[in-house]
Amino acid sequence: MANQHSTRGRAQDRARVAGGQDHEVRYEAHKEGVSKDAVKEAVDEVGNSRRKVEAKLDADK
Repeated sequence: MANQHSTRGRAQDRARVAGGQDHEVRYEAHKEGVSKDAVKEAVDEVGNSRRKVEAKLDADK
């Protein structure tokens, strides 16, 4: 029997910024052109929703 891989969770995972994972913070910082500290502060302020974090970073530019 072949393994069935589900896509469940992938969209949810991409919709979040894991502030405690360095590679996620680095990616978002590079994408938005800001420092890693700015991304971490945005996550602390608005939560880990990628949409909200990006909106906060754009507003702070």
